[in-house]
Amino acid sequence: MSLKKTVLLGMSGGTDSSVAAMLLMEAGYCVTGVTFRFWDCCPDEPEYLKDAADLARRLGIEHFVFDCRDLFRREIVDYFVSEYMSGRTPVPCVRCNNLLKWPLLKDLADERGIELIATGHYAKLDKIDGLTYIREGLDRDKDQSFFLWGLKQDVLDRMILPLGDFSKNEVREFARARGFARVADKKDSVGVCFCQDDYRPFLQKRMRGSSLIRQGSFIDSRGAFLGRHKGYPFYTVGQRRGLGVNFAVPMFVKEIVPQDNIVVLATEDELYKEDMLLTEWNVTNQKVVFDSERVRVKIRYKKQHDYGKVSLLDDGRLKVIFERPVSAVAPGQAACFYVGDRVVGGGIIV
Repeated sequence: MSLKKTVLLGMSGGTDSSVAAMLLMEAGYCVTGVTFRFWDCCPDEPEYLKDAADLARRLGIEHFVFDCRDLFRREIVDYFVSEYMSGRTPVPCVRCNNLLKWPLLKDLADERGIELIATGHYAKLDKIDGLTYIREGLDRDKDQSFFLWGLKQDVLDRMILPLGDFSKNEVREFARARGFARVADKKDSVGVCFCQDDYRPFLQKRMRGSSLIRQGSFIDSRGAFLGRHKGYPFYTVGQRRGLGVNFAVPMFVKEIVPQDNIVVLATEDELYKEDMLLTEWNVTNQKVVFDSERVRVKIRYKKQHDYGKVSLLDDGRLKVIFERPVSAVAPGQAACFYVGDRVVGGGIIV
């Protein structure tokens, strides 16, 4: 009987999860790989399924495919479309990680009697006073801690994140040094997995025949007509490019009013907000978050962070008051809270 600790690893067929498998094996874990079949762009078996299975064979580990396309369509794709049609900007990767990917890993591990769960995310883990926290990864350009604020302790307690102390270049070299040149040279996946380019054609196809996507009015903050837009779901708060109308000064999307098919434009200085409200929130340690005079707040995945005070309102929502006004706070997007490099919570912007 093996005394090795068992771990169920999410394997996408890409560089990161492949190297995670190698690292776990070299650390002495008994690894089982699972590839989630979330979304297919063509009727043939996707290449990533073959790549993950081939790698598992080379490594000599058990591997299986879990088909969750229907669940993914209901929970992620339909949500994605619904948010844009409601005038909001969705965060499908946050929702997928917190509601699908990691909970599914835990449930599948339970079914198979596997102790631990892992992925190739660039993030770290830390345990303080009996609570497990996500921490930012060493490679700040690849850090994915922003997407994981919604995970609960029952998931966090069983997680392993092998790539947290690696840079992307080191991960590629690790694979190459072990004879996996094709793995090392794979391109990074970018954008939303089911809609990697412009989301507008995807949305138009999903909403084909809908009368909701039609031309409407651009107006300014005072209600003055500025021009015609192609359909309110095709715009997001903070957007400047692609408006299709020329102005004497740069104009940005300030607000979307779906019920009136109106998009409000404003100059950059009108985009700043002193506070925001959050719903669907999760906080790892309420005392740490609500008693702190300032936490670091990110409302964008990269190259942005601000500070603010977080409080719980009587209606159950969170309110964040920024130390300095923040631009382009977009309803539907996520906010992630940090103390130092620890993720302490987050929520969805109202």
